Amino acid sequence: MTIETAHAAAPGTPLAVGPGEPLFALHDVGYKYSGRQIALDGVNLAIWPGERVVLLGANGSGKSTLLKLLDGIVGPTSGSIRALGLDVAAVAAGEDGFHFHREVGLVFQDPDIQLFSATVLDDVAFGPLQLGLERDEVGRRCADALAEMGIAHLADRAPFELSGGEKKRAAIASVLSLRPQVVLLDEPTASLDPRTKWVLVDLIQRLAAAGRTLIVATHELDIVPLIADRVVVLSEQGRVVADGTPAAVLADRDLLVSANLIHEHLHEHGVVAHSHPHDAWDGHHEAAGSVL
Repeated sequence: MTIETAHAAAPGTPLAVGPGEPLFALHDVGYKYSGRQIALDGVNLAIWPGERVVLLGANGSGKSTLLKLLDGIVGPTSGSIRALGLDVAAVAAGEDGFHFHREVGLVFQDPDIQLFSATVLDDVAFGPLQLGLERDEVGRRCADALAEMGIAHLADRAPFELSGGEKKRAAIASVLSLRPQVVLLDEPTASLDPRTKWVLVDLIQRLAAAGRTLIVATHELDIVPLIADRVVVLSEQGRVVADGTPAAVLADRDLLVSANLIHEHLHEHGVVAHSHPHDAWDGHHEAAGSVL
């Protein structure tokens, strides 16, 4: 195992919000990429400590952009975001970023973005080392994060040698070693085989059980009831079109169709034509007669 020495400013006091204040407060937030492509439009949202929130939307609905805003990677092009008592636009511009990113960690959809070191251990140690922590403390944090993700046996492996599911777990461990209050996960089960997908869902449930605030972007409806107590639905225009419990949101077929999360097929039975909604994750179509 190798842990390279890093020099950084000493860690400061953890950020916090006052009683009765949300961790994140978004007011009329918009984000527009160059070329005038609008990713988010008029988003109003409050996220509270300890919540498990799923951002649900089709591809292109702005979920990943919203996570980048919550992580302070970019600032909004309109509206405002307060996060852990700080102005996210200021964080994105370089103010208080050191303190902010100790408390909020983003796991990207593609783990190769986060895994760039010679070994898994080096990747997991990178964040704590940048905080200027003592070597023993870095070692403890790495051991805890690797154990929490069930990958201690992979510590000396090179990231390129790992399977897709192992890379996802290593990327999460590299965030957990910072011991953040908030963990943001972008499509954590994308491109995984079924067994690995459900292993990762179980790990996400454990993160929530440990008291962290979780915000997960996904378009996979089957995992939502297991990882969320609140669901925020984004339309393909980047607007919030629903905010409620998993049971209420998933029961609203019209909402899911309009958000392009499920699709309808028309079926013809004799002379009568009608439609059935199909979940995006449903692997079969029960058609009677010919499909129009």
